[in-house]
Amino acid sequence: MRKLILTSRFKRSLRKYIKGDQHLKQQIEDTLIQMELDLFSINLATHRLKGEFEGLRAYSCGYDCRIIFSIEKDDETGEEVLVLLNIGSHDDVY
Repeated sequence: MRKLILTSRFKRSLRKYIKGDQHLKQQIEDTLIQMELDLFSINLATHRLKGEFEGLRAYSCGYDCRIIFSIEKDDETGEEVLVLLNIGSHDDVY
């Protein structure tokens, strides 16, 4: 199971994006759990980004919800960690 690290920007974007929508909040929570278990699940549509986001990846957590993240190694444990950078609609995050 991978460890998720939520950046302060991700947390701010998440609060703004869900704005009390409990259904959307639950959908995102379910997606984060799935991401911890199997990052490359077909349901997530994980893909590499190009251009100014080169080196980062994104996955879908619904029709118009994208999460941008990076895959890094924890210096202490050597394990793979996922650093969540931003969340929002397709147009908001790109």
